[in-house]
Amino acid sequence: MSSTLFQLPDELILATLNQTFPCREAQIRALATLLYPGAAPCRNLVIYGTEATGKSDITAALLAKLADQPDDQDFSLGHVIVNSAECITARHLYETVVGKVAGALAWDAAPSRCETVSQLTVELVKMLKYSPRPDGFRFVLVFDAIDRQRDAPHTLVPALARLSEMIPRLTTIFIVTSPPPHFLLTSSVPHLDFPAYTKPDFVTILSASPPPALPNTSPQETSDLWARFTAAVHDALARAASRTLPSFRHACTVLWPRFTAPIHAGTHSAREFSKLLIAARVHFQDERLLDPGVLAVPPTSTTTTTTTTTTTKANAGAGAALATLLPTTPRLLLLASYLASHNATKHDLTLFSTHHHGRRRRRGGGGGSSIGRRPRSKHRKIARKLLGAHAFVLERMLAIFAAVRGEWEVRHHYRHHNNHGNNHGNGDGDDREEVGDADIGMAIATLASLRLLVRVGGGATGDLMDC
Repeated sequence: MSSTLFQLPDELILATLNQTFPCREAQIRALATLLYPGAAPCRNLVIYGTEATGKSDITAALLAKLADQPDDQDFSLGHVIVNSAECITARHLYETVVGKVAGALAWDAAPSRCETVSQLTVELVKMLKYSPRPDGFRFVLVFDAIDRQRDAPHTLVPALARLSEMIPRLTTIFIVTSPPPHFLLTSSVPHLDFPAYTKPDFVTILSASPPPALPNTSPQETSDLWARFTAAVHDALARAASRTLPSFRHACTVLWPRFTAPIHAGTHSAREFSKLLIAARVHFQDERLLDPGVLAVPPTSTTTTTTTTTTTKANAGAGAALATLLPTTPRLLLLASYLASHNATKHDLTLFSTHHHGRRRRRGGGGGSSIGRRPRSKHRKIARKLLGAHAFVLERMLAIFAAVRGEWEVRHHYRHHNNHGNNHGNGDGDDREEVGDADIGMAIATLASLRLLVRVGGGATGDLMDC
């Protein structure tokens, strides 16, 4: 064996993985250091991060590269990856581990039944500790998504972490989303974080595989346009609908043909990015193209069965379609917020109060005399509607919501009664949602999460909201 105390795997392996998984160089090198037998192998390792950050793929690819090294190397590595989310019970997990380890080591004896962690430990000790192995051999056991294991006892993960204490050649990896404090009930456990991708990371990853060249455009111009296009898609949709890499790649794939349609038509060139973005603005604002299974595109034509005529809706507005995506209560709350932000407080009593007010007398003299009147101010104020939306108190919006809801209930009840009488024989009555005592706080929280309502401050008088 070599007398080298610390030795990393071949740099060609790390370079290949860095090219396959860009923006993860630090995680790949740290993972190789903690797993390679010649470097600094650890007993237990916790890999954590949000969804679709490359935890499982990078771990599997690195272990496969390290296991495929030539036989003349001083160190050898074996590995098994167990997807815990596919195991129904803890017993299913134990037997899956034993079966996969026996298959990876070419174990001759048939694996026995494992119903407890103790039986799992006995089987792994027989295969990994007491069987003859080379001096530089090490085995890696990966539990992927162990935090989603079904019917798992609370002592399962700490018990699995004790396996490496009884088997010196074993390294156990736990891949989770967010590990709680004292996850393994043991000290000195390294944790490797896979953070979420940032905007430069998204652009770099997708720029590595640009689409085919556009008509009358060179491959370099297409690559430059693709990079600017992915940055625009990230700014428009990443926070709302495309937070992960697969969803972001799907959004770019769906929007790219619509974005480059003017180039195929010959009306714009690839260098006119601003004009292309303005032409495709409506597609960037419509999230129905990203997930048609959840937000279905409404039909463009409606056929009436009682007559022979067909009504076609050719140019339906996008606002009407988006209004149907919200339930009735959040829709009325959004309407009340719009009224509260675009109307002065002094008009609330006149517009929304149900109490009858008599005609007010004008103060001052009558007729054409100008005696007693105040002189007009020379300063002209800007119209309120030109200043945009204004902040309003939450209690004021709820009061307007109560008035609007009462008027909507009366009209909806009258319309529902007429439709039920006309369609009683056909069974085509209106089944719209009735507005009752709904969870107003949950609806306001939903509108705030969609950035339709924005909290701009707070105080003793109430929460200030902006629409």
